[in-house]
Amino acid sequence: MNDQDTRTAATADVTASKGGRGYHHGDLRNGLLEAARTILEEESLAALTVSHAAPYRHFPNHEALLVELSIEGFDELREALVEAAKAPGSESDRIATLGAAYMRFVAARPALARLMFGGQLPNRDQFPTLGLKADAIGETIGAALHDNALGLAVWGAMHGLAMLVLENVIDLGQRRSGLHVLPARAEIILRSLFATSRD
Repeated sequence: MNDQDTRTAATADVTASKGGRGYHHGDLRNGLLEAARTILEEESLAALTVSHAAPYRHFPNHEALLVELSIEGFDELREALVEAAKAPGSESDRIATLGAAYMRFVAARPALARLMFGGQLPNRDQFPTLGLKADAIGETIGAALHDNALGLAVWGAMHGLAMLVLENVIDLGQRRSGLHVLPARAEIILRSLFATSRD
């Protein structure tokens, strides 16, 4: 086991022990995922490796671990959008609320958002669940707006804005104040962009 693998396993052990319990037969997988999420967000994708014998029982390789993290991310993002869709208001209000929820996820989990939508998973076609989970994001937005085409346009606008910010191409105030400002800024931009929609 190399130094990085030791750190990954140790992080998993620390994560589990914080709850005051050791690993049992079913806990290692969840502990590994929690450790992987922490390493991904606090360090980098490059810092995340899997080669220890125990992780291999749960994730056959590095890509499988990244796929599982992405699937969890898609589920978390979809839940946030479903909750946001419950807010009352006009169509432009719903668009702004959905955009804020999307940006809250991106601001809280920037490395995971990059992983979910970026090129770090070149073999996506070998993991059909990833495609289904991504499709569910578009379907959720479309359902919230009662229009799949509008949902796709709104998703494109939200996601494009998020990626431009994450790649530091544009500054919505995050360079000075941090990513936490993004939801409010996204609401303003999306409300303005879709102000002529069919309220």
